[in-house]
Amino acid sequence: MADLLRNTHSGGFSQVAGDEQPETNSADRPLPGYENGSGLVGTEVHLSDYLRVIYKRRWPAATTFLLVFVSVCVYTFTATRIYDARVQILIEKEASNVVTFKEAIEQNQVADDYYQTQYRILQSRALARRTMDALNLWTNPQFTSSANKPKTTEPSLPSADETKAQSKAIDRFLESLTVSPVRNSRLVDVKFESPDPILAANTANALARSYIDQNLEYKFLSSKEASDWLAARLAEQRKQVENSEQALQQYREQTEAVSLEERQNIVVQKLADLNAAVTRAKTERIQKEAAFKQIEALQNDRAALDSFSMVLANPFIQQQKSELADLQRQQAQQSEKLGPNHPEMVKLAVAIKAAEAKIQGEIAKIVQAMNNEYQQALTQERSLTEALEQQKLGALQLNRKGIQYGVLARDAASNRQIFESLMQRAKETGISGDLKTSNIRVVDAAEVPRTPTSPNTRNNLLMALFGGSVLAVGLAFFFEYIDDRLKSPAEVSRHLGLPCVGMVPALFDAAASDPLINNGVPAHFSESLRTVRTNVLFSSAAEGIRSLSVTSTGPGEGKTLVASNLAIGLAQAGRRVLLIDADMRKPRVHSVFRKPQEPGLSNVLVGTAKFSDSVHETTVPGLWLISAGTCPPNPSELLGSKRFSDLMASLGRHFDWAIVDTPPVMAVTDSAIVAHLTTGVLFVVGADMTSRYTAQRAIEQLDRHRAKFVGVVLNRVDLQHNAYYYGQYYKRGYGEYYKHAG
Repeated sequence: MADLLRNTHSGGFSQVAGDEQPETNSADRPLPGYENGSGLVGTEVHLSDYLRVIYKRRWPAATTFLLVFVSVCVYTFTATRIYDARVQILIEKEASNVVTFKEAIEQNQVADDYYQTQYRILQSRALARRTMDALNLWTNPQFTSSANKPKTTEPSLPSADETKAQSKAIDRFLESLTVSPVRNSRLVDVKFESPDPILAANTANALARSYIDQNLEYKFLSSKEASDWLAARLAEQRKQVENSEQALQQYREQTEAVSLEERQNIVVQKLADLNAAVTRAKTERIQKEAAFKQIEALQNDRAALDSFSMVLANPFIQQQKSELADLQRQQAQQSEKLGPNHPEMVKLAVAIKAAEAKIQGEIAKIVQAMNNEYQQALTQERSLTEALEQQKLGALQLNRKGIQYGVLARDAASNRQIFESLMQRAKETGISGDLKTSNIRVVDAAEVPRTPTSPNTRNNLLMALFGGSVLAVGLAFFFEYIDDRLKSPAEVSRHLGLPCVGMVPALFDAAASDPLINNGVPAHFSESLRTVRTNVLFSSAAEGIRSLSVTSTGPGEGKTLVASNLAIGLAQAGRRVLLIDADMRKPRVHSVFRKPQEPGLSNVLVGTAKFSDSVHETTVPGLWLISAGTCPPNPSELLGSKRFSDLMASLGRHFDWAIVDTPPVMAVTDSAIVAHLTTGVLFVVGADMTSRYTAQRAIEQLDRHRAKFVGVVLNRVDLQHNAYYYGQYYKRGYGEYYKHAG
């Protein structure tokens, strides 16, 4: 082995295609689930993605669908057949009989709640009891059997005279009854459900007949009650009419007011005539008084008196004035020729005085005549006023008699009118009570149903198919939603922010215990690990990685087998590879390659063994391994020691690659220590095993130790049972190429 170590290539880590790139800080790498620090990695969702989810969750989805479908089928084919008989009733609006006869015949509009009242009557306990009595249903098994459980409907209150058994029977009767108004019409569908189709039809028809009979009874009772009440009131009112008319007659005899109404009319007429006469007399007196005062005031004013209307209207005065004017003209003419003492002049002067005397005398007569007329008008006014006052006194006396008379007359007339109205109402009520007509008609009688309405086999099966499918698909997506385990390379890249360098399938045959690619494993398993090797080689060419630590989030994810097969693949590619088992708590590398556990890494680190004595050559050319050695009590301290760091630094002089199998990150801190000393970390994730949140915490913990990630290997992918789910990554046809390549 010493010769082998001396003959190894020197500078194996320096022979890299391309320049090494400087190590990146964990702060420079995007956070898991983000790309370039700008946002979530965008993924286009396709219909095939949904189909893959359904395919993956096909077993719980299929189980759910079968449970729903089988349950509905069992119920559908074992449930009791229920038949539905329907009777259609026409309900016309009508007014109550205790109204005027015209209203009872014309059936005027009633309140809007009329139909709601009728619907409640159809569902009443009284009508149900009447129907059950008519058909003798009290002993029918449908209403007495305890197997008939009541529906979850609000029961109506039982009557006080119902027994407990009758109350339960009526409740079950009402549960089987359905009243459905036909929209925008006066029709009502009354349906009754029963396991017996004949019973369903008979009960529906009997209910309709009972409803019509009950309605007629209500009318008859209403008319009878109204007639009885009206008869009692009519007798009372007859007595009141007689009493009021007797009181009126007695008052007439006491006050001698046999024709009081006619006398009142005469007195009123006379009073009106006198009042009008007094008004005319007063008006005439005022006019004549004013004319007399006026002419009396103008007696000393000859010019004004000549223009007075009575003077102007007097023909004698006007004649004398005309003669006087002629005489004065003659006098003026003669005075130019004759002297004042001339006989002609004297004669003319005498004639002028005589004419003026006649005029003054006539005016005096006019004044006296007007005074006489004024006095006559005054006398007549006083006389008419006295007569008016006397008539007023007589009218007041007559009115005092008429007040009591009017009270008694009105009382008698009112009682008589009420009596006549009651008599008319009693006659109308009697006629309407004898009218045996109903506003309810049966339009379509119930017929015996030929097919059951429940369960509806076709609808139930369709609903089972639809509901089971929806529930199954919903549960599939619900399980997928709450399942936070990493399942595909796309989820690895999206949630961890690291590239997926390979997808290793799970093996379910006998070779699945420790499958190695050099030990006859399936071709697709070998090829998947070669893909991981190729991606690691390309990554190393770009980033100068030659020592690689392999770790996982938790135990059982297959990190040891990935590390072992990666080491074999690198050795098969012509590299000198050393596989180191740094999991000193639960070592497995030695058992995979059938090598002894001691001496190993722990022995080298504590100084109890030499490195050359701890390196074991495997059956794979170019591959050596160093097992974990004795399990120490302080693995973390040994891995963090200077001896281990010097060992890792010296490996590059002897090997091309150093693959270090480390413990899970979340279990212990060993892997974080080793990740800091190696030039790269390969993170293994078990498909459908690791929560993405736990894996993110593991990545963050390695980041804090400045680990440089190569990528993620998705291990134990179930291609056998979820081939369609991983169809975008693997096809069965690829296996032909693997076989030919092998």
